[in-house]
Amino acid sequence: MTPHQHTLFAPATGSGRSAVAVIRLTGPACAALIAELCGTCPPPRRLSLRTLRGPTGDILDRGMVVWMPGPGTFTGEDMAELHLHGGLAVRAGVIAALIARIDCRLAEPGAFTRRAFENGRIDLTEAEAVADLIDAETEAQRRQALRQLDGELGRQVAQWREALIDCLAATEAALDFSDEGDVDDAALDVALLARAATIRDAITSALADGRRGERLREGFTVVLAGPPNAGKSTLLNALAQRDVAIVSPVAGTTRDAIEVRCDLGGLPVILVDTAGLRDDTSDPVEAEGIRRTKNWIEAADLVLALQPSDGEPAAPMPGALAVRTKSDLGGEGGLAVSGVTGHGLDALLDAIQDRAQAAMGGDALITRDRHRDALTRCRDHLSRLLANGPGALPEFAAEDLRLAVRALGEVAGHVGVEEMLDRLFSEFCIGK
Repeated sequence: MTPHQHTLFAPATGSGRSAVAVIRLTGPACAALIAELCGTCPPPRRLSLRTLRGPTGDILDRGMVVWMPGPGTFTGEDMAELHLHGGLAVRAGVIAALIARIDCRLAEPGAFTRRAFENGRIDLTEAEAVADLIDAETEAQRRQALRQLDGELGRQVAQWREALIDCLAATEAALDFSDEGDVDDAALDVALLARAATIRDAITSALADGRRGERLREGFTVVLAGPPNAGKSTLLNALAQRDVAIVSPVAGTTRDAIEVRCDLGGLPVILVDTAGLRDDTSDPVEAEGIRRTKNWIEAADLVLALQPSDGEPAAPMPGALAVRTKSDLGGEGGLAVSGVTGHGLDALLDAIQDRAQAAMGGDALITRDRHRDALTRCRDHLSRLLANGPGALPEFAAEDLRLAVRALGEVAGHVGVEEMLDRLFSEFCIGK
């Protein structure tokens, strides 16, 4: 029996006791399974109250059952859902009854969404959007995932791809009938290059978005950096409103980075406490912490350069936001905060939110590195086509167009994505 001949099932609600537990099924044996469990298969797409029985006829539960014949379902196959009482024994009994069937097996993570993709119900960008929607922690992340689930990126890429396929077809025709004498090669070159230039420029514009989509998916990273005892850990605890970092008067207490994710005005922000920066340490562990701090600073979206009010002025960090800590100990000027009294924290959060909004504000078409990589390669192939100009060998033009079309096909999952599919769907939760 091939994988697609199996009927899959999986809990669609969390583990543990709950008011209701939902089990989803997809595959060719859905109707037979429901009839076996319930005695009869209910009318399509209607929640029906049924008594569920095990293989020996014992009652497992009384719950709501819905059967949804394909292809107009999420996966494109017959589907069913069992809405059960949420006790552990109820769910275990129903799962055991399903496992007893030779043509039924427990779904792996992402199996339902993968079948939807493989059956043409969604493209790869929409499948990724399902994962992003599940992982969304903030309002902005939810909105971005819903835009992509609605097909915003997929539709745009499909339009570019169809236009390039037309260009490729015209180029292939010119190659096939070049000796017929009825093809105006010069006019064809001009029209083809003009269309390719329009698409290349549109892709270039989409790529010039400051990586807003990726930042919004992954979070805006804010690194707290400064000398030892600058109040980094105290400030992190104050911003997080809980004790996440050890605070000590001993220099070098923080040895490794501590990350805290937070929702700032609907935007995902990651605050990172780091080891204090100094040049004269003889402790190899602290030295490793300092090395990691410098790596964090290089990768950060924003660095808060912390300097205690009672300390010596530190060397400026280009592009960083200077913050004077321990304002409760005195001193004036600049963006001053106190992790002890809370002074200046609102102003600091506003400043961070302004930077995050500038980096992630506005709708983004591209949300993943692989989108950007494929679109960059498509743009580069079109740029090479345009650089050759009119009169170039049509064989070269056709090859550049084929590679550009292939790169766009990777975005929606039309070509060369099997390994990536395994990686993507393994990140889903079971039952999705």
